[in-house]
Amino acid sequence: MHQNYFFIRQLATQLDGLLRGFTLQAAFSQEKDELMLAFCKKEQEFYIKTIQTSTFSSLQFPQTFNRARQNSVDLFAPLVGAEVLEVRAHRQERSFYITFSNQRVLLFKLFGNRSNVVLYVEDQPVELFHKKLAKDLNLDYQQMDQAWHLDKEAFFKAPESLRKLLPTLGDLPWLYLLENGFGSMEIQQQWDLVQVMLQVLENPTCYYLVQKDKMLRLSLLPVGETLEAYQDPISALNAFVPRYRAQEYFQKNYAAAHKQLTKQLDGAQKIWWQIQEQLEHWHHGTPYSQTADVIMANLTNIPPGSKEVELYDFYQDTIRLIKLQSTETPQKTAERLYKKTKNQKIELQLLEERAARKEAEVERLSQLLQELETLETAPQLRQFLKQHAPTQAVAQVDLPYHTFETMGFKILVGKNAKANDKLTLKHTHKDDLWLHAKDVPGSHVVIKFQAGKSFPTPVIEAAAQLAAFYSKRKNDSLCPVLYTPKKYVRKPKGATPGSVIVEREKVLLVKPENPFKTQYTVA
Repeated sequence: MHQNYFFIRQLATQLDGLLRGFTLQAAFSQEKDELMLAFCKKEQEFYIKTIQTSTFSSLQFPQTFNRARQNSVDLFAPLVGAEVLEVRAHRQERSFYITFSNQRVLLFKLFGNRSNVVLYVEDQPVELFHKKLAKDLNLDYQQMDQAWHLDKEAFFKAPESLRKLLPTLGDLPWLYLLENGFGSMEIQQQWDLVQVMLQVLENPTCYYLVQKDKMLRLSLLPVGETLEAYQDPISALNAFVPRYRAQEYFQKNYAAAHKQLTKQLDGAQKIWWQIQEQLEHWHHGTPYSQTADVIMANLTNIPPGSKEVELYDFYQDTIRLIKLQSTETPQKTAERLYKKTKNQKIELQLLEERAARKEAEVERLSQLLQELETLETAPQLRQFLKQHAPTQAVAQVDLPYHTFETMGFKILVGKNAKANDKLTLKHTHKDDLWLHAKDVPGSHVVIKFQAGKSFPTPVIEAAAQLAAFYSKRKNDSLCPVLYTPKKYVRKPKGATPGSVIVEREKVLLVKPENPFKTQYTVA
């Protein structure tokens, strides 16, 4: 109810008693959705903080406030030096205004996510706090009083339409009625209960912080679970606002972090299962070397130019159908299979290493998700997010490269040939690690150097996979990727875009893929 008419009416009355005779010393903003007003009267100071975000709007009254030297913008210049004459709430509306000397008026329109502050000079609107709400320049603060009143005859015809008959009530008074048996009462009893409630709303004795449906609320009525009670609206707001915003931060960021970790965990588990299926297939399939051995053992039994032949497999003690190529001799086929065996062993080793890393990632994400689910407060969540910022891939529209990050290291991938030149020549340090798919066109890839740290093997492998993925070898089962410190990469004069000469290179054999494709990007 912090933006309910009945609360605003009490708040305006208290402000009127406190602010009369004060002079506005400054009006400024140093946060996008926050307006600060500083008042002074002799030795006394008074501050109003107006918070108007897309999800929350309220007022707060800090005891002191230190203005930042940077990112602070002065607003409402015609008000500075003006004296407060009156603070008045509009009748049956969610707004109030402060009348100043020299025919200045400041309107506080507290309409949820459409809240705004409007300055009037000689009754003409001249400045808005939220300029995006341009229609507020058409508001006339002198014409905003509403004539809502509860008609008994209309109520007796449709008591369930109480919220339509008196729109300024809001949801908490209606919940208060339901908690007190409104739905099961006779109509006269319902009317009597409503009248008692309205008397409390018009002359509240307490301002409650309550918990209703797991949300912190400010109420003039004891609804839900009462947490604390205050004697005046300013004290109630000062207690409510920081706690609500902390709760809002927790709910919003907890949900986002939980969704993000769950998506990363699901992606990691899916990839782990895919790797396991590949390993299972490899272990249960027939190795190329065994097929080559069978061919070599049966050379005299293979007719020239055969496309397939049934041969005795002494490994499995059975007859096998083996496919051949009519354009090559059986010896050449066996030689080709022996070469594939070498690559197959390398691929198996890479698969097993990748499976181990992915299993460790699944375990880490599972533990993080369990830890997140134990958190209950905003400070705990802030600390968690600070310690466990998720790995992310961020697209940089205005830069010649894509940016990925893992284990604290940034990996830059050139977007095209010209971008490769810019990346390598203008955005790298001599100690950065430079990578490129060997002997084919592709993106330049750079791992940014960190002083005192060596490049971890998993980081180099991830960057190499990106280099292979963003190259003409993208669809190969394995791709050789060269890497070297950037200081050993130079561009010859007159060379085509993206062309460089590399010295002292090392080569890594990897499977072309984007290892970041299952990660969830933070906005």
